[in-house]
Amino acid sequence: MMEGPAPTSEGRLHDPVAHDSAHKHVAGTAVYIDDMVEPTGTLHACLGLAERAHAEIVAMDLSAVAEAQGVVAVLTAADIPGANDVSPTGKNDDPVFAEGAVEFHGQPIFAVIGETREAARRAVSRAVIGYRDLPHVTDVSDALERVLPHVTEPLTLSRGDIAAALAAAPRRLDGRMRIGGQDHFYLEGQIAMAVPGEDDDVLVHSSTQHPSEVQHMVAHVLGVPSNAVTVEVRRMGGAFGGKETQGNLFAAVAAVAAKRLGRPVKIRPDRDDDMVATGKRHDFLVDYAVGYDDDGRIHAVDAQFAARCGFSADLSGPVTDRALFHADNAYYYPAVRLASRPMKTNTVSNTAFRGFGGPQGVIAAERIIAEIAHALGRDPLEIRKANFYGEPGRDVTPYHQTVEDNILPRLISELETSAGYHERRAEIVAENARGGVIRRGIALTPVKFGISFTATWYNQAGALVHVYRDGSVHLNHGGTEMGQGLFTKVAQVAADCFGIPLDRVKITATTTGKVPNTSATAASSGSDLNGMAAQDACEQIRRRLTAFAAEKWAVPEDEVVFEPGAVRVGAERIAFPDLIEAAYMARVHLSAAGFYKTPGIHWDRAAGKGKPFFYFAYGAAVSEVRIDTLTGEYIVDRVDILHDVGRSLNPAIDRGQVEGGFIQGMGWLTTEELWWDDAGRLRTHAPSTYKIPLASDVPRVFNVTLAEWSENPARTIRRSKAVGEPPLMLAASVLEALSMAAGSCGPHFPHLDPPATPEAVLMACERARGGP
Repeated sequence: MMEGPAPTSEGRLHDPVAHDSAHKHVAGTAVYIDDMVEPTGTLHACLGLAERAHAEIVAMDLSAVAEAQGVVAVLTAADIPGANDVSPTGKNDDPVFAEGAVEFHGQPIFAVIGETREAARRAVSRAVIGYRDLPHVTDVSDALERVLPHVTEPLTLSRGDIAAALAAAPRRLDGRMRIGGQDHFYLEGQIAMAVPGEDDDVLVHSSTQHPSEVQHMVAHVLGVPSNAVTVEVRRMGGAFGGKETQGNLFAAVAAVAAKRLGRPVKIRPDRDDDMVATGKRHDFLVDYAVGYDDDGRIHAVDAQFAARCGFSADLSGPVTDRALFHADNAYYYPAVRLASRPMKTNTVSNTAFRGFGGPQGVIAAERIIAEIAHALGRDPLEIRKANFYGEPGRDVTPYHQTVEDNILPRLISELETSAGYHERRAEIVAENARGGVIRRGIALTPVKFGISFTATWYNQAGALVHVYRDGSVHLNHGGTEMGQGLFTKVAQVAADCFGIPLDRVKITATTTGKVPNTSATAASSGSDLNGMAAQDACEQIRRRLTAFAAEKWAVPEDEVVFEPGAVRVGAERIAFPDLIEAAYMARVHLSAAGFYKTPGIHWDRAAGKGKPFFYFAYGAAVSEVRIDTLTGEYIVDRVDILHDVGRSLNPAIDRGQVEGGFIQGMGWLTTEELWWDDAGRLRTHAPSTYKIPLASDVPRVFNVTLAEWSENPARTIRRSKAVGEPPLMLAASVLEALSMAAGSCGPHFPHLDPPATPEAVLMACERARGGP
């Protein structure tokens, strides 16, 4: 039951317009990098990966590799002309190729360049590498126990006297929760194709969310200025954060090989190598102490969030920061201390993933609520409501930002009624009390998610708009399209500015040669930033056209109005192409570079205070499940969602993001398990061993509604709100519903940690009965 307004073709802003490439996705005609016609002479690269989790490299014989049929070259760290580093934070801790030692199983050591992809892949296996094994740590609890270093500076957020508040609270609970990681499992894997140009120039086609960073990293590795490198991407086949920094290495390898050999080079790892060699969602170990009262109101929260970060920093600093930013979810903590522990481990460096640490913080907050409710014998929803942010005095976050736009009480109230939550829960509680093998659970969980990059300088965007003589529009901006519909939304903004049909706006590939110094398409900020930048460019041109028309037709400027399909000048309506032709003949400039920076945000990390978020997006979900208490197997029967997207730019695309985000979050919390063996090898590195949700896992009843009454009080693009990341956290309702079902097996709290695989659910049932 995923019904909604049918997509329209008119292209008006706020209408449910189909994704610009939807028909191409279905027909298989959308062009991705691997579909592009390869230039004559294209070579193919394949990475040689480490077979130890932590070891010195004592010998490396690649002669058999170089002599293999079809091999053109073999590259190692010695062949890199610039810096052997693709660290996004400049810490010089993320080499392209390992030198002297390897720090995780699957770390790239060399690359083979072959006439064909098959030749390169076959040759890799002929390498002879000698290792001297060193102690390795893959688990975050072991990293804490052995006092391994942090990969970056930890953060602490605090307010009030935490020790006194815990001591004074009528009740207290202490707990520990493990939160699993997640592989991005994008349909299109990592890929890059580099085409050498004259002098230092190189063109790189990269499947990346951050073309400017790839540009700078490739230049860094080649030892050339950034202006010699152009990075282009028309679309990605999924990314989810996994192509924010992880594409750097692949682009760099392709570029180094292309410049060295003077031929185009493409690199596309197979799925196993992709999963082994690229970072994932951080898994966390959360220790918490909570003081609360008999009404379930929280008095104090003291929590430590330790993360498995991997061998280098990558984005672990801001990821673990954001986990703390969302460890309150929708709840006010009067006294609070939240500390991050970004731990070094001998695993691939974990990285950005949809939510960027926020989901892990939210899951911990919901666990705390659930434990309080269990201790008091209350419906967890009652405890949630008792702790919501509210009136002045209960409206300040642990990072000292005031919550000014809280619409959760209305959202929750409407969803309770529309989903029939209380009636269904009462029926489920009564059925579980009768016993039986099959137990049911239901949960309603909220989300409050801050929107903006916490690195304030990333909150900027540029756009380039050309209007041609026939009235058609060429649009380019720094955002990237990964299936989320950003290009369609921004094109709708441009079409609306000029009053022209959407099909008159040409959506073009993101390229560093047109819009420089762009931010990653991440942090759910793509539409907010790039939509505003495009609007700025369009308004510049429109102001010029308005001034021209007012002068030419001798009317005041306020009588020049851009209407759908035409421009009204006084009493006369002039077709947009006719106005453009007249403006061109009068030498009016019909191109503009737009720019936008998010106002009013600031963050002092050292002090742990500021206003890092421009606004909050809200949502709530009710999930109902059934579990088999003999096997741990389960079914998600029904999900009801009410989500806040402000005044939606495109309800069809926004609904798709809510549905997809929820299912991806459900996969993370249920079936997607990452498992390393004692040798430090990732064993879940293919669809055969790593289970993402299937179509059959979608709830049989799936009701998704947008809060049409919501309008963003912040000055965003047409009062819309971000939608990319927040819906993922609504899947917390599935985990909590499973926990309720397992908990009905006995009097004890089930402590169901994600991922809630059938094995985990079965053990939670046993714990509820009093087992270990």
